[in-house]
Amino acid sequence: MNLEKVIFGFFILLAATLNFGFFVGDIADPGHHDIYELFAAIVVSLIATMLKFGDRTQIGAVHLATSLVADLQLIAAAMVWGYAAHITTAGITPEMTARVVSLSGGALFANVVSVVILIAETIMQRR
Repeated sequence: MNLEKVIFGFFILLAATLNFGFFVGDIADPGHHDIYELFAAIVVSLIATMLKFGDRTQIGAVHLATSLVADLQLIAAAMVWGYAAHITTAGITPEMTARVVSLSGGALFANVVSVVILIAETIMQRR
């Protein structure tokens, strides 16, 4: 068993599951979406992105692209949350929550693509 591949797979799956955990719930109810879970999803997604930089294959390039998309959308979601919470006078409204959750949904899709690629790559590997 290759420890590097275990760690790589672990962070890809953890990024997807944390993002899914934040995404699930009523889209407009801020009580269903924990800001700390969004923060954890961002941190783990950034770690997963760093782990993907060493792969110079075509599949590695697609892995990196999906991870960068997820990072971008999660960071944008955090910025929208921060804007709503600290800059607007209305605070976290259902509309702002829906924007944050929608952005995390895009990141979730990118994470799912990354997991599918990981599974396909694992199946195609020869011993």
